Amino acid sequence: MKGVILAGGLGTRLYPLTHATNKHLLPVFDKPMIHYPIQTLVNTGIEEILVVVGGPHSGDFIRVLKNGQDFGIKHLEYAYQDSGDGGIADALRLAQDFADSDSLTVILGDNCTDADIKKEVKNFKGGALIFLKEVPDPHRFGIAELDPKDKTKVIDIVEKPKKPKTNLAVTGVYIYDSNVFHHIETIKPSARGQLEITDVNNIYIKEGNLRWAPLNGFWSDAGTFESLYKTNVYWARKNFGKEEKELTTF
Repeated sequence: MKGVILAGGLGTRLYPLTHATNKHLLPVFDKPMIHYPIQTLVNTGIEEILVVVGGPHSGDFIRVLKNGQDFGIKHLEYAYQDSGDGGIADALRLAQDFADSDSLTVILGDNCTDADIKKEVKNFKGGALIFLKEVPDPHRFGIAELDPKDKTKVIDIVEKPKKPKTNLAVTGVYIYDSNVFHHIETIKPSARGQLEITDVNNIYIKEGNLRWAPLNGFWSDAGTFESLYKTNVYWARKNFGKEEKELTTF
């Protein structure tokens, strides 16, 4: 199993902060944001990681992450997403050579979680595995609908629905077999001009090869000012050892 962190994009929702550097290098408490997804992967035992970068501040990653040895990474690579904001699937397709037919645990660079996914990584047998979490603002995410007769099965995922059928968000943590690259090649850009990872996941659903697991613990995509603030507060409280309080303001 290898790991991929998708840290491209322009981070326009965080302007003017991201005029200065890439979103994924902004501080979350006492570390750059990307340290958290790296730690999530390293905690599973993954030692080979590819970081997909993009935008005008791509070179900043090398100064921050260097060769990855400070994190216990045996092999760290970088890939450049030339399309700027072509979507998650567009970024993931750059990992094909790195994967070399191996399975991949993929995490978005702005996903900060303390969830332990070691068991799911170890027990992965193929197909796709997505991690779901209940959220108060489902219109912001890809939302999964479960089979009413069998809650272990996902029957559909809708990207940023105006009228969500559930509040089960597809977090930015996924595990894929090597077939993911074939599926990416078959999808077309969405109305917003992106190759959507939701379309890839729905292909796995149609094949009967997608499973899901709950993402237990704290999780936030720190891609807006509100979620970035919430994420900073959580990690500050956790690191200071104070009583953790669930933030429901957002």
